[in-house]
Amino acid sequence: MARAARARNGSAEGAAVRDETGRTYSATDVKLAALSLSAVQVAVAMAISSGARSLEAVAVVSEGEPGDGDRAVAAELGVPSLLVAGPDGTLRS
Repeated sequence: MARAARARNGSAEGAAVRDETGRTYSATDVKLAALSLSAVQVAVAMAISSGARSLEAVAVVSEGEPGDGDRAVAAELGVPSLLVAGPDGTLRS
C-alpha cells in the first residue's frame, strides 16, 4: 500500500499503517509552503482521526530514512520499529 501510494502520487515517500482493528491507511508526504508532513505523519493522522487507538504496524517506502518524529509517533502508538523499504520494495530494516 505504501509503495502504491508513493507511485500513484509521484511522491518522495509513501507510508501505510495498520490499526488495532486491522484497518489500514496509506498516505504520501505533503510538501506545501505552509505545511510539511511526512507520509507516516499523514497516515497516522488519518488512522487517529478515524478512531484508531493504537497501531500494529507502520511501513515506509522511501529512498531516504524515516525521521525521528516518525519513529516517535509509531512508538507512542505501540509500534517499536518501522518496516522500511526502498522504492523497489526491497526491505532495508
